[in-house]
Amino acid sequence: MSNATDQPKKEKFAPKEPVSLKPPQDDAIDREYLAKCNGTNDGYPTLVAIKGDVFDVSGKETYAPGKGYHVFAGKEPNRALGLSSLKPEDCISDFSTLSDKEQQVLNDWHTFFSKRYNIVGRLHSEGAPNL
Repeated sequence: MSNATDQPKKEKFAPKEPVSLKPPQDDAIDREYLAKCNGTNDGYPTLVAIKGDVFDVSGKETYAPGKGYHVFAGKEPNRALGLSSLKPEDCISDFSTLSDKEQQVLNDWHTFFSKRYNIVGRLHSEGAPNL
């Protein structure tokens, strides 16, 4: 006998469409370079960093200038992601003041990104909190 519980469980945060990801890269990326990768500079990819990992979101409409998630482009918006905030002032790396629940939300965003976007490097940790 077969029933609905025999179906494979859908993986948490799995993309709706299959995504072909490259192995994560650990190239060092500094914050100055990351800031240039905000979707407005020709010749630069569009990048978003989360907890030190840098994701390439190039070509994704939602990160384009004037779109909802553009506020995250070229930044490490850990605090904003944990707070589920789109406020530019929340788009900072430091997430030390987030509650346990908010830190879990941030971790969920990291998982979500890691299943959809290539990791192209790691932020330099010098002077960066919580890396």
